Amino acid sequence: MHKLVKLIEAKRIAARVEELGREISDDFRGEQIALVTALKGGVFFVADLARRISVPVELDFVSAHSYEGDRSSGKIRLEKPPSLNLKGKKVVLIEDIIDTGRTCAFLRELIAKHEPDILKVCTLLDKPSRRLVTMALDYVGFTIDDQFVVGYGLDYMEKYRNLDDIYAIEQEGDAA
Repeated sequence: MHKLVKLIEAKRIAARVEELGREISDDFRGEQIALVTALKGGVFFVADLARRISVPVELDFVSAHSYEGDRSSGKIRLEKPPSLNLKGKKVVLIEDIIDTGRTCAFLRELIAKHEPDILKVCTLLDKPSRRLVTMALDYVGFTIDDQFVVGYGLDYMEKYRNLDDIYAIEQEGDAA
Protein backbone atom coordinates (compact mmCIF):
# COMPACT_ATOMS: atom_id res chain seq x y z
CA MET A 1 0.00 0.00 0.00
CA HIS A 2 1.15 3.55 -0.67
CA LYS A 3 0.87 6.60 1.48
CA LEU A 4 0.50 9.92 -0.38
CA VAL A 5 1.86 13.04 1.29
CA LYS A 6 0.81 16.33 -0.33
CA LEU A 7 3.87 18.18 -1.53
CA ILE A 8 2.57 20.96 -3.82
CA GLU A 9 -1.04 22.15 -3.89
CA ALA A 10 -2.89 22.70 -7.16
CA LYS A 11 -3.17 26.45 -6.45
CA ARG A 12 0.62 26.76 -6.14
CA ILE A 13 1.09 24.75 -9.34
CA ALA A 14 -1.36 26.98 -11.23
CA ALA A 15 0.33 30.16 -9.97
CA ARG A 16 3.78 28.91 -10.95
CA VAL A 17 2.60 27.75 -14.38
CA GLU A 18 1.17 31.25 -14.91
CA GLU A 19 4.58 32.75 -14.03
CA LEU A 20 6.42 30.33 -16.33
CA GLY A 21 4.03 31.24 -19.16
CA ARG A 22 4.85 34.93 -18.66
CA GLU A 23 8.61 34.24 -18.57
CA ILE A 24 8.50 32.21 -21.79
CA SER A 25 6.25 34.80 -23.47
CA ASP A 26 8.65 37.59 -22.49
CA ASP A 27 11.68 35.64 -23.74
CA PHE A 28 10.05 34.94 -27.11
CA ARG A 29 8.11 38.18 -27.61
CA GLY A 30 7.16 38.58 -31.27
CA GLU A 31 8.21 34.99 -32.12
CA GLN A 32 6.46 31.70 -32.66
CA ILE A 33 7.64 28.76 -30.57
CA ALA A 34 7.33 25.00 -30.66
CA LEU A 35 6.66 23.26 -27.38
CA VAL A 36 7.96 19.70 -27.57
CA THR A 37 6.59 17.69 -24.68
CA ALA A 38 7.73 14.41 -23.22
CA LEU A 39 4.82 11.99 -22.99
CA LYS A 40 2.92 11.00 -20.93
CA GLY A 41 3.76 12.94 -17.80
CA GLY A 42 4.20 16.30 -19.50
CA VAL A 43 0.70 16.42 -21.01
CA PHE A 44 -1.02 18.05 -18.01
CA PHE A 45 1.77 20.60 -17.62
CA VAL A 46 2.02 21.57 -21.30
CA ALA A 47 -1.78 21.89 -21.64
CA ASP A 48 -1.86 24.42 -18.80
CA LEU A 49 1.40 26.12 -19.80
CA ALA A 50 0.47 26.57 -23.48
CA ARG A 51 -2.68 28.44 -22.45
CA ARG A 52 -0.53 30.83 -20.38
CA ILE A 53 1.88 31.65 -23.20
CA SER A 54 0.90 34.74 -25.19
CA VAL A 55 3.02 34.11 -28.31
CA PRO A 56 1.93 31.67 -31.06
CA VAL A 57 2.62 28.07 -30.08
CA GLU A 58 2.99 24.82 -32.01
CA LEU A 59 2.78 21.57 -30.05
CA ASP A 60 4.64 18.34 -30.62
CA PHE A 61 5.18 15.25 -28.52
CA VAL A 62 8.06 12.84 -28.00
CA SER A 63 8.13 9.69 -25.97
CA ALA A 64 11.18 8.19 -24.33
CA HIS A 65 11.22 5.95 -21.28
CA SER A 66 13.80 4.95 -18.72
CA TYR A 67 11.61 4.10 -15.72
CA GLU A 68 10.45 0.66 -14.68
CA GLY A 69 8.09 1.09 -11.74
CA ASP A 70 9.74 3.62 -9.43
CA ARG A 71 13.33 3.09 -10.60
CA SER A 72 15.24 4.36 -13.60
CA SER A 73 16.62 1.49 -15.66
CA GLY A 74 19.41 3.74 -16.93
CA LYS A 75 18.51 2.76 -20.50
CA ILE A 76 16.46 5.17 -22.59
CA ARG A 77 14.09 3.90 -25.25
CA LEU A 78 12.76 6.31 -27.86
CA GLU A 79 9.16 5.41 -28.64
CA LYS A 80 8.02 8.52 -30.53
CA PRO A 81 10.33 11.05 -32.20
CA PRO A 82 9.24 14.65 -32.94
CA SER A 83 6.85 14.93 -35.89
CA LEU A 84 7.16 18.70 -36.49
CA ASN A 85 9.91 20.07 -38.70
CA LEU A 86 11.98 21.81 -35.99
CA LYS A 87 14.73 23.15 -38.25
CA GLY A 88 15.27 26.87 -37.61
CA LYS A 89 12.50 27.05 -34.98
CA LYS A 90 12.51 28.31 -31.44
CA VAL A 91 11.92 25.16 -29.40
CA VAL A 92 11.14 24.68 -25.73
CA LEU A 93 11.43 21.09 -24.51
CA ILE A 94 8.79 20.55 -21.82
CA GLU A 95 9.45 17.97 -19.10
CA ASP A 96 7.32 16.99 -16.13
CA ILE A 97 10.33 16.18 -13.96
CA ILE A 98 14.10 16.08 -14.37
CA ASP A 99 15.68 13.55 -12.08
CA THR A 100 18.99 11.98 -13.19
CA GLY A 101 18.88 14.12 -16.33
CA ARG A 102 19.54 11.19 -18.65
CA THR A 103 16.19 11.32 -20.44
CA CYS A 104 16.28 15.10 -20.78
CA ALA A 105 19.84 14.99 -22.15
CA PHE A 106 18.78 12.27 -24.59
CA LEU A 107 15.79 14.36 -25.76
CA ARG A 108 17.87 17.54 -26.04
CA GLU A 109 20.38 15.73 -28.21
CA LEU A 110 17.57 14.24 -30.32
CA ILE A 111 15.96 17.65 -30.87
CA ALA A 112 19.31 19.34 -31.50
CA LYS A 113 19.81 16.98 -34.45
CA HIS A 114 16.74 18.65 -36.00
CA GLU A 115 18.70 21.94 -36.03
CA PRO A 116 16.40 24.31 -34.14
CA ASP A 117 17.41 27.97 -33.99
CA ILE A 118 17.01 27.96 -30.20
CA LEU A 119 16.47 25.06 -27.80
CA LYS A 120 15.49 25.71 -24.20
CA VAL A 121 14.28 23.38 -21.46
CA CYS A 122 11.32 23.91 -19.15
CA THR A 123 10.54 21.47 -16.35
CA LEU A 124 7.77 21.52 -13.81
CA LEU A 125 9.90 19.72 -11.23
CA ASP A 126 13.66 19.62 -10.81
CA LYS A 127 15.30 17.06 -8.54
CA PRO A 128 18.98 18.15 -8.65
CA SER A 129 20.10 15.82 -5.84
CA ARG A 130 19.71 12.87 -8.24
CA ARG A 131 21.37 14.51 -11.25
CA LEU A 132 23.90 12.37 -13.11
CA VAL A 133 24.05 14.53 -16.23
CA THR A 134 25.08 18.18 -15.89
CA MET A 135 22.74 20.52 -17.72
CA ALA A 136 21.40 24.04 -17.63
CA LEU A 137 17.65 24.40 -17.22
CA ASP A 138 16.01 27.53 -18.57
CA TYR A 139 12.67 27.38 -16.75
CA VAL A 140 12.00 25.49 -13.51
CA GLY A 141 8.65 25.29 -11.78
CA PHE A 142 9.73 23.81 -8.45
CA THR A 143 12.91 22.28 -7.05
CA ILE A 144 12.18 19.26 -4.89
CA ASP A 145 14.09 16.84 -2.67
CA ASP A 146 14.77 13.24 -3.59
CA GLN A 147 11.25 11.89 -3.29
CA PHE A 148 9.16 9.83 -5.70
CA VAL A 149 6.26 12.07 -6.71
CA VAL A 150 2.89 11.58 -8.38
CA GLY A 151 -0.03 13.70 -9.51
CA TYR A 152 -0.50 16.41 -12.13
CA GLY A 153 0.61 14.00 -14.84
CA LEU A 154 3.29 12.17 -12.86
CA ASP A 155 2.58 8.51 -12.23
CA TYR A 156 3.52 5.38 -10.37
CA MET A 157 2.93 2.45 -12.72
CA GLU A 158 0.29 4.50 -14.60
CA LYS A 159 -1.59 5.42 -11.41
CA TYR A 160 -2.17 8.85 -9.83
CA ARG A 161 -1.62 11.00 -12.97
CA ASN A 162 -5.08 12.52 -12.58
CA LEU A 163 -4.50 14.05 -9.13
CA ASP A 164 -4.62 17.86 -9.10
CA ASP A 165 -1.93 18.21 -6.44
CA ILE A 166 1.58 16.73 -6.43
CA TYR A 167 2.26 14.15 -3.74
CA ALA A 168 5.31 12.35 -2.43
CA ILE A 169 4.62 8.64 -2.49
CA GLU A 170 5.83 6.52 0.38
CA GLN A 171 5.51 2.83 1.10
CA GLU A 172 3.41 2.16 4.18
CA GLY A 173 5.78 1.67 7.08
CA ASP A 174 8.48 4.03 5.69
CA ALA A 175 9.92 6.32 8.34
CA ALA A 176 8.45 9.79 8.07
